[in-house]
Amino acid sequence: MSAGVTSCGARCRVMSLVLAGAIGALFGAGLLISGMTRPDRVIGFLDVTRAWNPSLAFVMGGALAVYAVAMRLVRRRRSEPWFDVQFHLPTRRDVDARLLLGSAVFGVGWGLGGLCPGPGIVAAGAGATGALVFLAAMTLGMLLQRRLGAPRAR
Repeated sequence: MSAGVTSCGARCRVMSLVLAGAIGALFGAGLLISGMTRPDRVIGFLDVTRAWNPSLAFVMGGALAVYAVAMRLVRRRRSEPWFDVQFHLPTRRDVDARLLLGSAVFGVGWGLGGLCPGPGIVAAGAGATGALVFLAAMTLGMLLQRRLGAPRAR
């Protein structure tokens, strides 16, 4: 990390990492409790022609509701975060071919494997063999994208 991104001091960076770890653990626990680390749940949601399982929609809807309320409260009460010098919000609004292709690859992988990165990491941590394979393939894909998909210097 560059000094300009998180120049709030060493204690601030440590607190940021501790908070990120705690939130990640809470997120992982939520995924386990809701069953979203089970690929059959995700595939059951995506396969509307057979025994459709709407549970993923409820998990996503609940997460969006909590996020929307929390983000609104935080932005109203604070101009800067506790453990950083600024909020890091997306600034790009354009849709290009790389975004569309990446989204399509992500969606196809999610549909075929029944896992996306968060649940995949949690399930791999629990020792699920399919999730370990998924995590290895995801890591390889990210390395290939970084190597081959990076914008070329002109």
